[in-house]
Amino acid sequence: MDLLPFNAVHIDLVDTANAAALARLESYKTLMSKDEHERMARLVFDRDRRAFAITRGLVRTMLSRYAAVAPQDWRFIENVHGRPEILERPSGAPDLRFNISHTDGLIACAVTIGREVGVDVEHIGRHLTHDIPGRFFAPDEVTDLRKLPAENQQKVFFDYWTLKEAYIKARGFGLALPLGDFAFKLNPPAPPAITFEPSLDDDPATWQFMQDWPTPQHRLGLAVRRDGNDLPIRSRFVVP
Repeated sequence: MDLLPFNAVHIDLVDTANAAALARLESYKTLMSKDEHERMARLVFDRDRRAFAITRGLVRTMLSRYAAVAPQDWRFIENVHGRPEILERPSGAPDLRFNISHTDGLIACAVTIGREVGVDVEHIGRHLTHDIPGRFFAPDEVTDLRKLPAENQQKVFFDYWTLKEAYIKARGFGLALPLGDFAFKLNPPAPPAITFEPSLDDDPATWQFMQDWPTPQHRLGLAVRRDGNDLPIRSRFVVP
């Protein structure tokens, strides 16, 4: 088994076009539960079914690197807002917490112990058909975004979007948590900072945020609850 320190976050990434991963699709399917097979069967497109199988293979094999549990033996449940969680922690296993995200060409899984964690990946070439910042971002975020040259705004939009998605996923509320009630300040190369409206009962000092470019086309945002110094974060590409 791999060692996952208590005060750390590990992120594993999979390129959905990776030939080795695609060659293992059938083995990933053997790890899936009946419910997962039924969910996969409801997907219309082959590419989505392939990505689903790789995602389930990634989550199950990644968790099994940190606990003496066979990949096929993990059981999951979704909370009321749709976040998948471990149903029952096996005896002797650490309090593993995970979060997954997928976009065109990339899948990410973040794992930590005993901490709220959220990860989001987005393909920056995705076409934006509506004024999403104006509808969903906090006023200060919209102002800062609109100050940028027009040719930079789409790319920086994904800075905000991945961070906001990572935070609401870490909290476990999904879009039930209003995106305009918290705001990020981007100060590269310093880490992003967050502020909350009084309506949100949260403390900015307890959160750590990280951004990365796993590929030139993919933006990644991570949110993790911490209780002191920043946690070390390891990110790597794998074949589950």
